[in-house]
Amino acid sequence: MANPTITGSTYAGEFAGKYLGAALLSADTLDQGAITILPNVKYKAAMKVGTMSNLVRSADCDFDATTSGLTLTEKVLTPTELQVNLQICKKELHADWEAAQMGFSAFDELPPLFSDYVIARVAAEVANATETSIWSGSAGEGSFDGFETLLTADATVNDVVAGTVTSTNVIAELGKVVDAIPSAVYGKEDLTLYVSSNIARAYVRALGGFVATIGANGVDNKGTQWYNGGQLSFEGINLFVAKGLADNTAVAAQKSNLFFGTGLLDDRNEVKVIDMADIDGSQNVRVVMRYTAGVQHGIGSDIVLYS
Repeated sequence: MANPTITGSTYAGEFAGKYLGAALLSADTLDQGAITILPNVKYKAAMKVGTMSNLVRSADCDFDATTSGLTLTEKVLTPTELQVNLQICKKELHADWEAAQMGFSAFDELPPLFSDYVIARVAAEVANATETSIWSGSAGEGSFDGFETLLTADATVNDVVAGTVTSTNVIAELGKVVDAIPSAVYGKEDLTLYVSSNIARAYVRALGGFVATIGANGVDNKGTQWYNGGQLSFEGINLFVAKGLADNTAVAAQKSNLFFGTGLLDDRNEVKVIDMADIDGSQNVRVVMRYTAGVQHGIGSDIVLYS
């Protein structure tokens, strides 16, 4: 792999060589425990899904098991093997790292070692890719089937046709999702409404007022100043911003019904940095990371997909 190309910039000052990366998504879904994590999945995890029928019957003196039944089905979570093979020229990054260590940086806490600095940069990118794959990924290069793909393919999932969500219709659209939640699931403690970023933005703006459904003053009469980044909820259901979801997409499910599997939990953070100077005399640094990741849902009929 070739060294990264540093393109020209209109800014020619002290930080002209600084890498300017796009805003990164953290793997919030995993870090905040928004779904169930299954560590130590060596190859596959088979999850038994049971449905009982005719469990309760009128009492008599006999034992008769023929009227009741337990039907078991199986869902399999197979983590996908993924890797990072990156080669960079340490000359460019090292200049940035040294400048940061001397205090010429907006960040207060930086890794003390250059290798840690490189690892942090790579880990942030991997977290971004993992968050996206969890929700909207599809099997292919560098990804795995995410919940959108799996739930769309499951005929038992409760589907709600999505529209283009705005601040004027977001409450009505979220209401459609809540209305489709099965009665047996509604009110469960871990029931969560997972929404895409654009739906969350529309909801925050709607609650700030100035739309017909809320009025001019918004929540607590604070207008657009009401929200300070705290927990959101809709009609008593916790709302989680799943940054990996595609726009105008939402999922209503119990946390205990959505699963993320990986070979070893620490695999998501294992990165090897190889300085090539002593090997081939170059100024290249190779970053290697290998890990497994995948998702699966349990009972499809207990989930709502707004898509």
